[in-house]
Amino acid sequence: MMDDAEPDGAIAALGAAITACRLCRDAPAKGPRDRLPHEPRPVAVLSDAARILIAGQAPGLRVHESGLPFNDASGDRLRDWLGVTREEFYDPRKFAIVPMGLCFPGYDAHGGDLPPRRECAPLWRARAIAAMPQIDLVLAIGQYAQAWHLGTAKAASMTETVRDWRRHLHRNAGPAVLPLPHPSWRNTGWLKRNPWFEAEVLPELRKRVKTLTE
Repeated sequence: MMDDAEPDGAIAALGAAITACRLCRDAPAKGPRDRLPHEPRPVAVLSDAARILIAGQAPGLRVHESGLPFNDASGDRLRDWLGVTREEFYDPRKFAIVPMGLCFPGYDAHGGDLPPRRECAPLWRARAIAAMPQIDLVLAIGQYAQAWHLGTAKAASMTETVRDWRRHLHRNAGPAVLPLPHPSWRNTGWLKRNPWFEAEVLPELRKRVKTLTE
């Protein structure tokens, strides 16, 4: 039987390995021309105590610069959705935070964030999830996290997947998954067009968060 110190050590070792990862720079999945154009800075919060996993997409530039996940306006909106303070949000005893892409992927030709890097999830995601068996609830933010955590249960669109939140939340296999839209300002229009999200999903989300973080 493992003593109480061993999980901490295992989590710390995995976190250190993730922090040291330079795969997207040194051996990019699509070849040398797709090398990450800046120094990688993997951002993740692993925990052997938190019962909620926040599964986002990939760090933005501000997060890349600070090394703090959701340290931006999207994070402010997400914390409001969760009903938690900034201090509670960054308490690893309450929340683990592991995005699908661990490094800022850069911008596309139109100035938008590129998709999460392809190298991250195959190398790290299953290992991170296996290292945190205490997780009871996964908040799958955006289509990339929803595809990984829901698999074939994911609908054709993000809206359809989120609208079917009750089925995912009450599934019988593994931790519950609550699909969410990304809290980016770019989704402000989506939130206005889908008032059911605030009326139906957010109360349940806040209730679950309160229960699992007390």
